[in-house]
Amino acid sequence: MNLEAHLGTFTQTAGDTAPWRPTLYAPVEPEQRSALTELLERGAVDSVHDTCADQLEELLSARRPDWRPDADEMASAVTDHLGGTPPAEYGTWAWYPWSRQLVHVLPPAEHRELRQSRNRYKITAEEQNLLSRKTVAVVGLSVGAASAVTLAQEGVGDRFRLADFDLLSLSNLNRLRASVADVGLPKVVIAARQMYEIDPYLDITVWPEGLTEENTDAFLAGGGRTDLLVEECDDMYLKVHVRERARALGIPVLMETNERGMLDVERFDLEPERPLLHGLLQGVAAANVKTMSTREKLPHLLRILGQDEPSERLVSSLVETGKTISSWPQLASGVSLGAALVTDTARRLLLGQFTASGRYFVDPGTLIREGAETPLAPPEPTSEPTTEAVSPPLLLPSPPGNADATLGEEGIRRLVAHGIQAPSGGNSQPWQFIAHDEALDCRIDAAQPQTLLDFEGCATRLAIGAAVENIHLAAQAAGWACHVQYFPTPADPGLVCRLTFSSAAGVPRPALFDWIEHRTTNRSPGPVRPLDGSHATALTDCATESGARLHLVTDRDQLDEMGRILGAGDRLRMLSPQLHREMMNELRWDPEEARRTRDGIDVATLGLDDVDLAGVRLARQWSGLAFVRRIGGGKAFEESAGKAIAASSAVGCLTIPGKGPHSFVNGGRALQRLWLTATSLGLGFQPHTSLLYLFARVEGGSETGLDATEIDVLRTLRTRFTAVIPSKPDEAEVMLFRLSYASPPTTRSLRRSVDSVLHFGGPPSGSSA
Repeated sequence: MNLEAHLGTFTQTAGDTAPWRPTLYAPVEPEQRSALTELLERGAVDSVHDTCADQLEELLSARRPDWRPDADEMASAVTDHLGGTPPAEYGTWAWYPWSRQLVHVLPPAEHRELRQSRNRYKITAEEQNLLSRKTVAVVGLSVGAASAVTLAQEGVGDRFRLADFDLLSLSNLNRLRASVADVGLPKVVIAARQMYEIDPYLDITVWPEGLTEENTDAFLAGGGRTDLLVEECDDMYLKVHVRERARALGIPVLMETNERGMLDVERFDLEPERPLLHGLLQGVAAANVKTMSTREKLPHLLRILGQDEPSERLVSSLVETGKTISSWPQLASGVSLGAALVTDTARRLLLGQFTASGRYFVDPGTLIREGAETPLAPPEPTSEPTTEAVSPPLLLPSPPGNADATLGEEGIRRLVAHGIQAPSGGNSQPWQFIAHDEALDCRIDAAQPQTLLDFEGCATRLAIGAAVENIHLAAQAAGWACHVQYFPTPADPGLVCRLTFSSAAGVPRPALFDWIEHRTTNRSPGPVRPLDGSHATALTDCATESGARLHLVTDRDQLDEMGRILGAGDRLRMLSPQLHREMMNELRWDPEEARRTRDGIDVATLGLDDVDLAGVRLARQWSGLAFVRRIGGGKAFEESAGKAIAASSAVGCLTIPGKGPHSFVNGGRALQRLWLTATSLGLGFQPHTSLLYLFARVEGGSETGLDATEIDVLRTLRTRFTAVIPSKPDEAEVMLFRLSYASPPTTRSLRRSVDSVLHFGGPPSGSSA
């Protein structure tokens, strides 16, 4: 037998009978199990592909991204998921007659869930579900085939209608994704096969005869109106005709032309009177086009293509078609780009996120060329903390020579220099000092912005109280007595207190003074070491002696719960628009900014590794986090607090009797003494106070800036917090902090200069002199 005879014994499937739809078998149904068995017995299957167990493992892992099971744990989870169903009977077997392959896939919902899991959160689950109820019609399966496959791949639509009369030729393979073995097959068959091989559960109908006057309405509306038409016809009459029917039926149309990335959007669903092709046809109807010769159609075609700005290669193609080339040239890169443009636009259109009509260009030749480079931002600055030349130690005022001695301006400067070493929320340094004769007024800096965390100025008064305690300690160390008068002028609430000084010979030097220059926030993780009993006693005694109360949490289970509470608070703060804005305003993103403002928190001092620091920089812009908030995400923002508390020896909460302004000033003084005591004991001290002030805001009825969801979260967190650290109704919670035995940090936050916060004037405010 010669070669021709051998080849003739093989039957080649004719194009009009080529199979394109898989047969699905669900073995849990007895009839389908029998049909599947019969399929195997009659030899219709050449190969079996069963990775359903692997798919189940991937599905279970995708549902729990933080889960890291071992082999036994995973096997047990798969067994539980099967619920007693034999693995071979779980899900669906899809038989693809054109390849004679039998493929085992998950049930429909699980197949879609896993296949589309990598779309999250480019497409949310809710959006994907909405898209799965859409019908898309595609006419013209050269350029249109790539669009149809990409739409199916991305899950933009579940029901598809494909129309094209043409068969695949070898010259089509310059741009169509197909095999040489597909030459001679209908293009609709090739496209449907490719789509079904991605998702065997799709609902696809094909029109291999192409679009005609007789079947257009059935194609667009038979069995329910299509939600979107993708029109990629070569025939100009059909191009106009199908638009006329789409407009009559209120169906939007997309067209990508494979020329300069040109995409046309016609929202006939929103604009029922919109002229076809943006009015470029100048009122010409399909009936007119049907009688035109090829020559008569050319001016209209040029207007559609944009005759005013044709590309160089388009002009050549038009001139040479029918002379040196047989038909309109198209490239694979252009077809792939067109599929991307159609799919992206279709997704947003079907989700109601894009409502405009018009012509758009995504032209690589214009966007990517010499001179069109996008300027890149300079590399992020080093994460090394901002450093300065070593500052000389702070100096004390000269001791009083006699009972009538005065501090003088230099003495006041030196005391204020100690005062401004005090802590403040976000290192805001919310103080101003006015020296009048021998009195020093401590005022709220009126230029400070009001923030959600500074509820009723509590945090500001706490910081000023800490500064007053530093001044008090420094004065005593130099032999001066410091007398504090709180809110001396009721009509002036910005005047927090007035300090006066007198000789105090023989007063012992306070031990805590020596730690003022060493006190700093320590964000470093410490060794997991219990808090020493003597240290706990010393801290508790310090608080009591200062008129405050200290609650220490050392139980590991309670610490873990506190880490979860603080983590949830961090997440809320990051995903609340106003709290996020305020937090970002506190941060200083590079050394130059830190040196220029000399306030705020240098990001390099946050104690973050490179990965976490990159995350903070990424979260700087609210636009990205707004979407995270909308999808209920952001769990990653809870991790930092949990890690910090896990590496702590204790969590402390300092409270003070009363809840008025005076209480918070006293609380600031008690806090500073407590912090200095912790520093003297070698303990790292890191505040975690934002939740306390948000609790106070919600409980005080001042919820401006917080929405209902945030308020509910805070109330829930308050209940959990109180279960760990009980509160008293007659006390104010002024500071929550973690303690650790971490090594001291090498740098501290910068401070504004004394001259920027201290001013000398006449008599004290409110004085009758």
